[in-house]
Amino acid sequence: MSAIFLNGELVPRERAVVSVYDHGLLYGDGVFEGLRFYGGKVFKLREHLDRLEESARHIHLVIPSTMDALARDVEACVKASGMADGYVRLVVTRGVGNLGLDPRSCPRPQVIIIADAISLYPAEMYEKGMEIVTASTIRNHPNALSPRVKSLNYLNNIMAKLEAARAGVPEAIMLNHIGEVAECTADNIFVVERGRLRTPPRSAGILAGITRATVIDLARQASVPFAEETLTRHDIFAASEMFLTGTGAEIIPVTKVDGRPIGDGSPGPVTRLLRGKYHELVRSVA
Repeated sequence: MSAIFLNGELVPRERAVVSVYDHGLLYGDGVFEGLRFYGGKVFKLREHLDRLEESARHIHLVIPSTMDALARDVEACVKASGMADGYVRLVVTRGVGNLGLDPRSCPRPQVIIIADAISLYPAEMYEKGMEIVTASTIRNHPNALSPRVKSLNYLNNIMAKLEAARAGVPEAIMLNHIGEVAECTADNIFVVERGRLRTPPRSAGILAGITRATVIDLARQASVPFAEETLTRHDIFAASEMFLTGTGAEIIPVTKVDGRPIGDGSPGPVTRLLRGKYHELVRSVA
């Protein structure tokens, strides 16, 4: 079962439609968040809403709701879905306007909340690891649009995802404009090298994920040596472990990149430790 809130009202799926003049559809003008819920409770709701508000402010988009009211709508949508565990897509578009880029033709932004099931990768990959490749499509230049804005325009990520699909794998590493490792098409990257956990810093052009921050906290609590440092493809190939993090993906191990095995080709002890602690955490707050 799923549930959809459109501008604060619960609507059936067949009537959950947007205008063809909505600038979110026409120009990718809007922002979004993806959230998980476990046991009927949304995980890290306030952190996601804070990031949504920050993204909206960056693009001069005024969300037509307070964050407290939006939180209540998200929770009501989850409850209406009837599901214990699932995924929420929260979208704010510029709203209906005229043809042409000018956002001033859009008098009222539109808020869409969808609660539904999600399964990004098969269960086997979480146990045995996944294979990925490096894409030729790079992350957007940070001077064009800040990577911290979670906007509706994901075309460069989609192009990289297509490269992964053509290679027969589910994900792809995206480099930044100077050739450093940034992130995957929808997930942040972590590697383990000589027992030390590393992940690219924000300055690499990443979207600083909520799950990424949670994993960093869990690593510190578990006394796992950790650093946010610039990574190159050499660091990926030389790593003993690698995993990806994201709201939809949670924590998933990577065991092969560009045809090369990572470590011994199986999920390593740090990956397994942090996956276990992450699952404990989400269940403890449910």
